[in-house]
Amino acid sequence: MEKRSSVEIRKRFDFRVIIATICFAICTFCFLNYHHLASAQEYEIFTKLTIQNIELSSYVTKTHLLNHKIVTPDYIVGSFSRAENKTLLVGHSTTAFENLKNVELNDEIEYNDKKYVTKKIEVLEKADIDMDKILAPAKEDTLVLMTCAGELYDNGDASHRLIITAELV
Repeated sequence: MEKRSSVEIRKRFDFRVIIATICFAICTFCFLNYHHLASAQEYEIFTKLTIQNIELSSYVTKTHLLNHKIVTPDYIVGSFSRAENKTLLVGHSTTAFENLKNVELNDEIEYNDKKYVTKKIEVLEKADIDMDKILAPAKEDTLVLMTCAGELYDNGDASHRLIITAELV
């Protein structure tokens, strides 16, 4: 049997600890990001939404109605439209639209290779929202961004909605 010095044994042990630490870090990273990556792959992405002033950058997928409600994607932004010149963008206030509350008037929004500027910011009680008005055609090319605001309920809903209107520059 070959004899080894304690220095040789420590070198080998240190190498194993380093490899184990690297493997642990990679596994942790993959586990923590699994939901986000898996959810993004479930959607057909057609464009991107960017609001640099609040460091928002999200992929966008087309969304639809289910039981008379617009389906909001889990981790990205959903796009819904009834009129050619007006688009509703929806996202959860805990994921894609987490920083939307920080948007200010005249902030620039990039969407579908076009630039918009915010013209109106309001928080309305959910019961006071007229979706027909929000989705109605506009004179100018318009974006409406909407997310939950106010008191968050245990069922994932909220008492209010933050609604931001932006027009094409």
